[in-house]
Amino acid sequence: MLGLKKKEEIMSKKIVIGCDNAAVELKKDLIKVIVEEGYSYEDVGVDNASDKTVYPDIAAMVCEKIIESNYEKEGVIVCGTGIGMAMTANKFEGIFAAVCHDNFSAERLRLSNNGNVICFGARVIGPELAKKILREFLNLKYVPGGSSQPKVDRMRAIDREQHNLVS
Repeated sequence: MLGLKKKEEIMSKKIVIGCDNAAVELKKDLIKVIVEEGYSYEDVGVDNASDKTVYPDIAAMVCEKIIESNYEKEGVIVCGTGIGMAMTANKFEGIFAAVCHDNFSAERLRLSNNGNVICFGARVIGPELAKKILREFLNLKYVPGGSSQPKVDRMRAIDREQHNLVS
């Protein structure tokens, strides 16, 4: 059974979105989807192609906002490929991010892995497909207790173990 979100879940969810200067236009398109789907959002930048803020700093800002919200918020981050954003995001405890360039990946990010950040590459995906993929991610929710639960639990345990080693 797919974990489709209920209207009250959609209305209460807030998305934190950010991009580097390679993805300003795609971020604008994705913000329109967020609003159309009934979510609120917080944009942490960048706003123009001349802004030289590097993608690791944008990913960090998005993740810090999610953590500050006690993981009530979710993230959308966009750079040239999405790879650097995902790599940076996954350094933060409790953040589970992946690059998605198709609907099945977005579905599995949510339903199989309980992911909370989706990453896109503006140089490798068209805006119409990115919007469709984002809708898939936004409107699904993880349903605990299924066949993926032991794997999700183990990922979370490894995440906690690794962050405790660093602290």
